[in-house]
Amino acid sequence: MNGKHSNEKSAEDAQPQKQGSPAPPNHLSDDEVSNREGTGPNKDPAGNLDPESAAASMTSRRHSRGDAHSTTSSNHNSDHDHDHDDDDGLSRVSTHASMGPDSAAEVEQFSSFVEVPDEVYDRFSRRRKLLIVAVLSYCSFLAPISSTTVLSAVPEVAAEYATTGTVINLSNALYMLFMGLSPMFWGPLSQVYGRRIINLTTAALFFVCSIGTALAPNLVAFFIFRILTAFEGTSFILVGSTCISDIYRPTERATGMGWFLSGTLIGPALGPFVGGIIVTFQSWRVIFWLQTALAGTAVILVFFFLPETAHHKKIDDLVGYSGARKARVLASMINPLRVIRLYVYPNLMVTGLAASALLFNMYSLLTPIRYVLNPRFGLTTPLQGGLFYLAPGCGYLVGTFVGGRYADYTVRRYMGKKGGQRVPEDRLRSALPFIGIVIPACTLAYGWGVERNSGGIPLAVIALFLQGVAQLFCFPSLNTYCLDVMQSRAPEVVAGNYMMRYLFACLGTAVVLPAIQGIGVGWFSTISAAFTMFGAAGLVASVAWGKRWREGIDAERRRKRSEKSKRRAKVADGGESGVVPS
Repeated sequence: MNGKHSNEKSAEDAQPQKQGSPAPPNHLSDDEVSNREGTGPNKDPAGNLDPESAAASMTSRRHSRGDAHSTTSSNHNSDHDHDHDDDDGLSRVSTHASMGPDSAAEVEQFSSFVEVPDEVYDRFSRRRKLLIVAVLSYCSFLAPISSTTVLSAVPEVAAEYATTGTVINLSNALYMLFMGLSPMFWGPLSQVYGRRIINLTTAALFFVCSIGTALAPNLVAFFIFRILTAFEGTSFILVGSTCISDIYRPTERATGMGWFLSGTLIGPALGPFVGGIIVTFQSWRVIFWLQTALAGTAVILVFFFLPETAHHKKIDDLVGYSGARKARVLASMINPLRVIRLYVYPNLMVTGLAASALLFNMYSLLTPIRYVLNPRFGLTTPLQGGLFYLAPGCGYLVGTFVGGRYADYTVRRYMGKKGGQRVPEDRLRSALPFIGIVIPACTLAYGWGVERNSGGIPLAVIALFLQGVAQLFCFPSLNTYCLDVMQSRAPEVVAGNYMMRYLFACLGTAVVLPAIQGIGVGWFSTISAAFTMFGAAGLVASVAWGKRWREGIDAERRRKRSEKSKRRAKVADGGESGVVPS
């Protein structure tokens, strides 16, 4: 199947691009391009771009990188292997061989937002897409449910290892920390090697680490295997989101994202309920044997039912490279810092903070339920406390049916208002009333209701349920925005967003119990509500000025690349004439 797709893609890329169609994004960053050799297939030996093939050069060039090498370009590029500015999200026609009269026009093509032709999304049938989403949603269920199943068993695990509940909760905080760090690695790797191999590898490693957690003989081993499980598990969420971008058009993408996120969000809510049942009747270790079985099922599902969805794998760009140069370019492709550098775009920073506020809110509500609600309402067993987690879980499930659809509807509505033009920031409008009003209101009602012992169990359950519904109106919008706004670097954009949100989830998990003991549930809920309102204010700013922010950063990068191109052309001309530039 993958071979067939590759052949179809090569044939398609060989065609000149349709008049008026936007050029698809290139896949090499500046640091990668500065290490490559040769002229493209559409240039004459002197390096001049054939005007008739200019529209197709960006697409066809990536399939011929390993074939055309020139001595002059090799000598020149070797002098600039150190010159890095990794930003392959900006479309470009590059290499010094094209630096001539056409260079200024080519530099003007740089843009972080590039539309992809609709035909790309027709590779899979509707049924096949639904199967892919189902497999991805199941896999994305694993890491989040693992993050919370142990919450109902904290006293039992603490007793097993002769420690305190605070120490065991620290393992959950570390779990979140490594869920936050790992996207910096999985994002670039999935762009280089594709989605399928990363999903399959991490599913197998998640399976092995789950066995290690179940058998952990001491607290140190328990911590280590939990951390390793977290590191592997985030890839399901990250790569799964990118797969949704690979197979769905922008105007239908959030609907698929909503179904995918059902696994990601139901997992944290269902985990404590399942854990509560298990520790009521069995050893807490059964929780991790169940996790092992779920991970083994994921390996089977990915192996048999998940095809490669990537439009292009960067590793294919390295065909024909020499060993040393290939290693340098590959190292730049998988550099984790690529993810962090994207935060030069203010719109990505703002969206990351909004998503972080949501996850901070979620985990600061879910983590202390057994410690807070059991004594407040006179509950005595883990199972009774675990039942409270069903309220947000049901909210997430209900939100699945409508949240993503509403985000897509919002995009189509604003496209109609703008004559068919799609602006990625318009999607964020669908999340604003929920992150700015509904979630803060539910958080305050829950926190102060518990603090003052008013409203009883019904108020707590209703607030948790509505908060869950509102989350599913926010996350599909935020996640899909990350995929839309810079599609050629979607894995890295999503990785940066998940990195930030899970670091804040780590913070929420770590501080919630000490904070509640110090200032009470009511005031801590007030802090959490204020954070979500701050995130909403950031989204309002992004809707208003996000496009201007993006275009401003792109313009600055165009200027820098233009200067760099001129310097390279000057050095090349000096070398060819035998003159050493001063």
